[in-house]
Amino acid sequence: MPAVNMAGLTTVPANPSVGNAVLMNPFSGPKGSPFDAKTANGYTSNGVPIRVADPTNYSTGACVTGIGFGPGNVTGPTAPQSIKDGGFNDDYTPGINFFIPSSSTMQTATTSVLVAIGGGKSTATIDGACPTVPYNAQPLLNFGAGGSRDAGAGPAFTGFFEKMVTATAPVANGGVIETGFVNRVSDGTGGVFPAVTIQTGNSAFGSSTAASAAIV
Repeated sequence: MPAVNMAGLTTVPANPSVGNAVLMNPFSGPKGSPFDAKTANGYTSNGVPIRVADPTNYSTGACVTGIGFGPGNVTGPTAPQSIKDGGFNDDYTPGINFFIPSSSTMQTATTSVLVAIGGGKSTATIDGACPTVPYNAQPLLNFGAGGSRDAGAGPAFTGFFEKMVTATAPVANGGVIETGFVNRVSDGTGGVFPAVTIQTGNSAFGSSTAASAAIV
């Protein structure tokens, strides 16, 4: 559901970056995404809502629990054992990677079934049949602690995902933890930049500097 970013401003712009770092839904969190700034205006012959732009209806990003995951997760030295002790795995991308009992190797999802029931999409036909046609694989996205929720104008509607990475030196807010991933860890107390400096050997979910894949 759309939500004001925790500890951010009560009235926020359409693309907030203040407040604690939080997770958001890739399908309705990024600016301009299918359920952001749009209002239903009729239906197609197949019963699909027709959504039109509504500048009075901007959300601040659809927050998700992402139970157990978040930019605030920090584990102590030394990787990878400390990461496993914290219940995670090195280079793990929530929403993309998973494990199966028959293999010790981290798997990569090819559809969005890890973040949405049935993969987030079905195709309705006139005769009432609704076969499941999942969206492509989508990671959980994050924003806050200075990080934007918007990776650019539509129609791609993308944001910034996270991955478990390890610091080789102290990393302040916004600094590079590993190539392509920056520190957006919050201490949970609120404020404009409630940031935590990650120490040498610590691991955390770093925020990607590259946009997530377009939803198709």
